[in-house]
Amino acid sequence: MRDVLDPVRRVRASLVSSIGDVAFGMEDGAVSVAGLVFGVAASTNDSQIVLLAGATGAIAGAVSMMAGTYLDVHSERSRAVALVEQARRRIAADPAGALERVAGRLRAAGFTDAEARGVTAAFERNRGALLDYVVAFDLGVSRDAGESPWTHALWMFFADLFAASIPVIPFALFPIETARIVSLVVTGALMAVLGIARGRIGHEPVWRTALQTMSIAGAAALAGVIIGRLVTR
Repeated sequence: MRDVLDPVRRVRASLVSSIGDVAFGMEDGAVSVAGLVFGVAASTNDSQIVLLAGATGAIAGAVSMMAGTYLDVHSERSRAVALVEQARRRIAADPAGALERVAGRLRAAGFTDAEARGVTAAFERNRGALLDYVVAFDLGVSRDAGESPWTHALWMFFADLFAASIPVIPFALFPIETARIVSLVVTGALMAVLGIARGRIGHEPVWRTALQTMSIAGAAALAGVIIGRLVTR
């Protein structure tokens, strides 16, 4: 039983660590493809054309977002590793200076001289803890490498592709007149749910975040319709 639960826990943990990527990917996928789909649907009565354009845009957008996320996380991870190594070398070259800088920071934070000396004495005995303190408070990074860039990239890909497919699927199931309406309704519902989720995650009023998210999607759809009408004219 434990062997079954461990992969589930790992997937859940990776989802929690990538929740920002998931939220951003879903919003990006739904908004960008909604604009594309409604623009094409406003300029043709052929569901196949809308379906082809939407599916192509959804897949291309998801791959692009996955690549961008991978490169971003990989770059940040490499930067953190380099900064930690630099801090390690500085501490090894001048441990007394590093301890004095820590003591100065502690005194500036309100510690007494005796308290600051007690902390730095503990750090002197534990250089690993000293390195953790320096990279966290002086450099703003962590020695923990965190999730693999691929984890964030894959969650971004699936979230973006899932949300991008919502405006497209109705054109595979219904005649184009019905599909336009269904696509508009389900896309609006998805954006409302995403807005509520944003509000819950960020501890903001959900009505405001839902309205913001739906307004962004509406603006993208309107822009697509306007461009589709202009091109057909």
